[in-house]
Amino acid sequence: MKFKMHNNKQALPLVMGILNVTPDSFSDGGKTVDRDSVIRAAEMMAKSGADLIDIGGESTRPGANIVSVDEELARVLPAMDWIREACDLPISIDTYKTEVMREVLSKGVWMINDVNALQAPGALELLAQHDVKVCLMHKQGTPQTMQASPSYENVVEEVMSFLKNRLEKCQESGLQLSNICVDPGFGFGKTLQHNVELFGSLEVFQQLNCPVLVGVSRKSMIGALQKMDLNESRLAGSLAAAIVAMQKGAQILRVHDVPETLQALRVASALGLHN
Repeated sequence: MKFKMHNNKQALPLVMGILNVTPDSFSDGGKTVDRDSVIRAAEMMAKSGADLIDIGGESTRPGANIVSVDEELARVLPAMDWIREACDLPISIDTYKTEVMREVLSKGVWMINDVNALQAPGALELLAQHDVKVCLMHKQGTPQTMQASPSYENVVEEVMSFLKNRLEKCQESGLQLSNICVDPGFGFGKTLQHNVELFGSLEVFQQLNCPVLVGVSRKSMIGALQKMDLNESRLAGSLAAAIVAMQKGAQILRVHDVPETLQALRVASALGLHN
């Protein structure tokens, strides 16, 4: 099983639609927490051309509260069933808990999207037993503390070194490189300047020889770049970032606004902008 793009989208990154079944996610908390709203969201993503759906059962925004394994599973497992009622898109689960990974693997999840890069006890060993996609993300600190005072000597080199080390650990444990992608972790223990430096050097992560996932949709960095009010829409800025990420070689884009993102990518590609 490999990361593949649809035949009619060969020049475009995969588009991962965000579906948070949480009450407190930074942008869409509380919007998709029951069967009808989840099905509507999944149908919209599928109709718009999303490649996969990423379910989040615990917010990892700065300052977010930790939820128990049982609470996360109570949110995520029904959502998986509801999405499968609506469409046949592959499902990714955004979790760092080994116990949650075990349960969703038993239900045939396509990807584990882990902000903790499989550092939880038992996570590597568990995933090595399954033919499943994995996303390894870099963060500094925890969601509760990560934005207090992020500090790096060289953010690009340090993020690169961390991801390279985690890739090596994964392969030593038996995971196949062809099943792994990496995420520099924009906004996870980074200042605005750190995020800008990482984005400017996005191409260097191609040296890791696996797909690069970029998730900046609606994040505070988008607003901060334009000194926008918290209540102002970040859609246009998110679309601009998606186009630049494609140009810089990102193979997967994690986004809230699937139809708008795909329209922007298709127009940019048709007008001659390719990765």
